[in-house]
Amino acid sequence: MEVDIRLPIGFMFLLLGLLLLIFGLTTQADPEIYRRSLEINVNLWSGLLMILFGGFMLFFGLRARRSKTK
Repeated sequence: MEVDIRLPIGFMFLLLGLLLLIFGLTTQADPEIYRRSLEINVNLWSGLLMILFGGFMLFFGLRARRSKTK
């Protein structure tokens, strides 16, 4: 049985991205937190990008797994 590294990496980025996204959404009303980052909600945007990357990794990992079983 081969282990495809894309699956655990995808799950890890998806989970961490969800945590950052939730934190970014809950702290959106406090402008003091984001003063150093030019008032950009870095947690929200990095969480979205991590979710996107994790989704791509899971998609390609699962697609490779399906093509091997056929």
